[in-house]
Amino acid sequence: MGITKSNLFTEEQNTLASALKAMAHPARLAILQHLLKANACINGDLVAETGLAQATVSQHLRELKEQGIIQGTIEGVSVSYCINPVRWSEISKLLNGLFEKFKQGGKGCC
Repeated sequence: MGITKSNLFTEEQNTLASALKAMAHPARLAILQHLLKANACINGDLVAETGLAQATVSQHLRELKEQGIIQGTIEGVSVSYCINPVRWSEISKLLNGLFEKFKQGGKGCC
């Protein structure tokens, strides 16, 4: 989406779209699932978990971090990552709000 067109949408729509775009890759979903499962800060084992090269994992981590979905702390020469609980909660609320707008029942659609 071009920068000039984002003004056509609400802040909520733009925020959710940016977060979902960052998550919309199988490797990033695998990273997020691993971080959620571990419920702790993770560093080197993300390469082993995903089967991807270190540079590729770093690129995916950067995308997630830029959206604030994960956070990292530097420990010596390595960086440990975990889910950013504040941002995760914001995204969860936006998605739940979207999903809750669907009302099942009635005549159906189409």
